[in-house]
Amino acid sequence: MASLLPSLSSPISRLSFLLYRPSFQLTIKVTNKLQFHNKSVKEPQLFKKFPAHCFSTSASNLQMVQNQKQKVVENENLVILGIETSCDDTAAAVVNSNGEILSQVISSQAELLARYGGVAPKMAEEAHALVIDQVVQEALDKANLTEKDLTAVAVTIGPGLSLCLRVGVQKARKVAGSHNLPLVGVHHMEAHTLVARLVEKELQFPFMALLVSGGHNLLILARDLGHYIQLGTTIDDAIGEAYDKTAKWLGLDLRRSGGPAVEELAREGDARSVKFKVPMKQHKDCNFSYAGLKTQVRLAIEAKRINAEVSLASASNEDRQARADIAASFQRVAVLHLEEKCERAIDWALNIEPSINHLVVSGGVASNKYVRARLDEVVKRKGLKLVCPPPSLCTDNGVMVAWTGIEHFRLGRFDPPPPANEPEDVVLDLRPRWPLGEEYAEGKSEARSLRTARIHPSLTSLIKASVKQESQSTI
Repeated sequence: MASLLPSLSSPISRLSFLLYRPSFQLTIKVTNKLQFHNKSVKEPQLFKKFPAHCFSTSASNLQMVQNQKQKVVENENLVILGIETSCDDTAAAVVNSNGEILSQVISSQAELLARYGGVAPKMAEEAHALVIDQVVQEALDKANLTEKDLTAVAVTIGPGLSLCLRVGVQKARKVAGSHNLPLVGVHHMEAHTLVARLVEKELQFPFMALLVSGGHNLLILARDLGHYIQLGTTIDDAIGEAYDKTAKWLGLDLRRSGGPAVEELAREGDARSVKFKVPMKQHKDCNFSYAGLKTQVRLAIEAKRINAEVSLASASNEDRQARADIAASFQRVAVLHLEEKCERAIDWALNIEPSINHLVVSGGVASNKYVRARLDEVVKRKGLKLVCPPPSLCTDNGVMVAWTGIEHFRLGRFDPPPPANEPEDVVLDLRPRWPLGEEYAEGKSEARSLRTARIHPSLTSLIKASVKQESQSTI
């Protein structure tokens, strides 16, 4: 998680997420393209990203890694500290390999969210820095453990806000370096996926997952640990962002975050009173878009002359009803968009892996009871079972990071301990943008890949004519 090349540590953590079926031997063989019923997924070009010198290692580092892997085989009782600071909550937890949550601590930034109307990266970073030591220590104290009792430290390195990620990674490296503990770099969205395996012991690969949060909408096929096929993603705003903005424009209390506030108000409204259009009805893929729905909501609020400066508690009965109707209508259409894309993605996934039995729904928005109820109907129609972690494990938390650390540590996917006296200016491995898995060929969006979505039709024709002319002139 810091640039310490040449060494083996950095390639190990990176390859654990970039290789679909990783082999962490020193000699890495590149396999053939994955074939899915005559559809291929292009293999990542690993060696373009990691030149040969990155794979060199000292004898001491190699011996340390081999010894630690042997301990993984011999010692099944793993205890891992997980640290999460990717966005607006500072979280830490201690989990063991039996799936027992020994402690869980979360410091919320709800007051900051309410004050700034959303996440302010610099303010969020400062808030993380103020409480990170206390949160980690409290997690250890509640577990009745010290750092000496830990097997390793796991920490989110992406995706997320780089300023916030830095706080968690620096703390993790400090703990690991001071007590000679291995490090596991964790993908935030993979952690949301895998925490379901802690809750549902029957959940085996392959399975499907829908990850829904403030920053991400992601539909994936989880074929194995570290082996994911991306069936659909958001091309602009995620559903959580749409909930948050709707709550803000309706003048709701953001200290609970937008999702719960909108869901509660929606119970008072008529879900068909405002005729919002379902996004991307014409696109036959599994991608999501909530930017247009946000615009529809904003225009409806302006048409009703709703003043967000007037709190819901102070609103007249007529004003409150208008807000409730917009909230209910928004939620119905927002979730209908999820339903339609999920149903198509399930068909695609079953074509690839007919043995799939489960759909995992996780991420902050998965705490929404309306979302769960609607998606449960979808999976029942397809003969699958819905798996949702409890709300406390759907929002960002340290448990999911610790458990994902355990899953990868068991397979020897970790970095050696960092130096005890690491310089402050060390270059950290932070990944604010970090895709999870390879994109399924059939799911590629023309608008996203060619960037034609915002180009005027007349310009599109002009571009195509120009490309054709250039092509003919080169023949």
